Amino acid sequence: MSPMQFLADLLNPDLAFLPKALTIATLAAIMCGVVGCYVVLRGMAFIGDAVAHAVFPGLAIAFLFSGSLVVGGTVAGIVTALLVSVFAQNRRLKEDSVIGVFFVAAFALGIVIISRAPGYAGSLQQFLFGSITGIPDRDLYVVGAATAGVLLAVLLLHKEFVAVTLDREMARALGLRVFWLDLTLYVLVTLAVVMAVQTIGNVLVLALLVTPAATARLLTDRLATMMWLAPVIGAGCAVIGLYLSWSWDLPAGGTIVLTLTGAFLIAHLLAPRHGVVARLVTG
Repeated sequence: MSPMQFLADLLNPDLAFLPKALTIATLAAIMCGVVGCYVVLRGMAFIGDAVAHAVFPGLAIAFLFSGSLVVGGTVAGIVTALLVSVFAQNRRLKEDSVIGVFFVAAFALGIVIISRAPGYAGSLQQFLFGSITGIPDRDLYVVGAATAGVLLAVLLLHKEFVAVTLDREMARALGLRVFWLDLTLYVLVTLAVVMAVQTIGNVLVLALLVTPAATARLLTDRLATMMWLAPVIGAGCAVIGLYLSWSWDLPAGGTIVLTLTGAFLIAHLLAPRHGVVARLVTG
C-alpha cells in the first residue's frame, strides 16, 4: 500500500477507527517520549515495566464494568505509586524491593480479576498486546487531556526534575522536595504508560517509554534537544509502524515497537558523535 492509499483510508468515513488509532498512537508516543527522557537519564527503565504491571488491575476492573480503561488504569497506577512511596520510607528496604512487591502483586490481582470476565483469554490478549483499533471515542478525549496535563507538568517542573535526576543530594540541599518530585514523576510515568498500553499493550509498553528517549540520547548531548527529539522520534515511528501494520496486515503494537527498535539501531550505528561508525572513524 502506498502512502497516498493510506492517507485515503484515513479520510474514508467507513474506516473511522483508523484516524482515531493514529491519533491515540501519536499522543501516547509524544507523552512517553517526553517522560521517557527522565526515565532514561535516571536509569530507571524498570519503572516503566513495573508501572505497566501496576495498572493492570485497574484496566481489568474497568473492562468488567464497561468503564474507561484509561481512567481505571490511571487510578490503579497512582494508588500503587502512593503505596510504594509510603512503604519506601522504611529505610531497611530499598525502593526497588518495595516496587517489586507491590507492582507484581498488582499485576497478579489484575489476572485474578480479568479471569472472572467472560471471554477471559481474548480479554487478556487485548490487555497484553494492545487493541488500538478498538478504542472508544471517550478515551480519545481522555488521552488528549492526559497528554496536555503531562506536558504542562513537565513544563512547570522541568528544572526540578533535572536537578533531582542529576544529583539528589544537591537537590535536597537546595531545598527541593525530592519525595514529592519523585512521586509526581511516578504519576506522570503512570499516565504515559496507561495511554501506551492501549496502543501497544502491557507487554510492549516499555519500548514506547524508553526506546525513543534512548535513541535521542545517542543523537544529542543537550537535554533540551533530547526533550523534543524523543517525542518526535516516538510519534514518527508510531505513524510509520501503524502504516506498515495497516499495509501488511501485521499486529499494530508489535510493528510500532519494531519500527522504534529499527530507529534505535540506525542511531546506534550512524549517530554523529556516539554511533559505531563515528567511533571507528575517530578512533
